[in-house]
Amino acid sequence: MRRLLACALLALLACGLPAAAQERIRVVASFSILADLVRNVGGDRVEVAALIGRNEDSHAFEPSPADSRRIADAQLVVVNGLGFEGWLDRLVRAAGSKAPVVVASAGVQPREIAGDETRLARDRAGVDPHAWQSVANARLYVANIRDALIRVDPAGQATYAANAGAYLAKLDALDQEIPDTLAKIPADRRRVITSHDAFGYFADAYGIGFFAPAGLSTGAEPSALAVARIIRRIRSERIGALFLENVVDPRLVQLIARETGARIGGTLYSDALTGPDGPAPTYLDMMRRNVQELAAALGG
Repeated sequence: MRRLLACALLALLACGLPAAAQERIRVVASFSILADLVRNVGGDRVEVAALIGRNEDSHAFEPSPADSRRIADAQLVVVNGLGFEGWLDRLVRAAGSKAPVVVASAGVQPREIAGDETRLARDRAGVDPHAWQSVANARLYVANIRDALIRVDPAGQATYAANAGAYLAKLDALDQEIPDTLAKIPADRRRVITSHDAFGYFADAYGIGFFAPAGLSTGAEPSALAVARIIRRIRSERIGALFLENVVDPRLVQLIARETGARIGGTLYSDALTGPDGPAPTYLDMMRRNVQELAAALGG
């Protein structure tokens, strides 16, 4: 009997222990959307923590000592890149981490944003980091996460490849679903106002015009001139819908709505997922919810 048990144990070791029995790979993602992508690729082989939680503003994030400890304990760190995590290098140095850092947006064609004198130029100019708002870019994120997990945990290669393949198929379906839904919106109504400039990649991919009084970051107040320009645009172009964002103070958009008479069409999800019971607990849910909100408000 003992020999049979020993043989069974050796067979398990040769094939790799099941996920429940092995120590999971500790992964730290910079924010909730990335954490969700990692979970979909990593499955049961990973334990994922997000530094910036659900419904939290990534642009206002300031690392804490607890975040430093998370980085120190991580076996892999996943970040967006494109300038989104300006605090990253300092945090990694403070943590003394030796974990590899993978930039999920590697391979994305970045949107270059020129300065605009009507906004705070230092906030407006530069590279747009919100690349996940295009599903085609999310495919690149998933591939980069898959490859990084395989490098850290070669024994899980088959699992990571299978999980990524299944999730990429869901992204393909979503990328077809979005334009099919938005096709119902008349061309002259495809313009909306949001709180900050987070939807440029979505606009480029799916043909909806987004305008915002604030720039790429929520971290600086827009100028009075920027707000006035938005109000003039709403009136001259008859933009009928303004949207709140789940990570941004709603008061400015509410003020603009009162000044122009334009209605608030709902809430869009830009930089963070909602909690599990909210309308956008996963990346797939977030993108579908945004499209549904746009279609409903713009007449689709």
